[in-house]
Amino acid sequence: MKILVLNGSPRPNGNTKGMIEAFREGAVSAGHQVDVMDVCRMKIGGCLACEYCHTKGRRECVQKDDMQKIYILLKEAEMLVIASPIYYHGISGQLKCVLDRFYSAAYPSKPPRLKKVAMILSSGDANMYDGAMFSYQGDFLDFLGLEDMGVFTAHGGENGSPRKLAELRAFGAGLK
Repeated sequence: MKILVLNGSPRPNGNTKGMIEAFREGAVSAGHQVDVMDVCRMKIGGCLACEYCHTKGRRECVQKDDMQKIYILLKEAEMLVIASPIYYHGISGQLKCVLDRFYSAAYPSKPPRLKKVAMILSSGDANMYDGAMFSYQGDFLDFLGLEDMGVFTAHGGENGSPRKLAELRAFGAGLK
């Protein structure tokens, strides 16, 4: 299976990255192809709401920036993993820009190969996930109709713990 992971952490070696790496190790060990895109190190502008993609652009965005690399991988992906630290009860702003730009590629219908989605969230406190979960449920499960493969959270001391990393490795290794 081709898996696209969107890493929304601005910290190159932070908690979110460690969780992604554990997932990736497990998935690769099971024979899956995993592409991790560090969106905070890419030049991606926010959606302009110009509607070019749904008029003249035939589902292609008018902006020619690093989002083009993600669009290429998204067309082939069978599973999407959204990974982010929590900022003010939601995903990072950099990742939100990327997801807003899905408008050209995933509206009114999702990319044909994309069937599954999962989320990996890291935070300082256990009660911070509501905003991210609202978007995940509404956008990816309800609207796009993707199969929910799970939401994995770690807060405080759980971040980077051997138990949490083993859980993510096992999740990746168990994907079918």
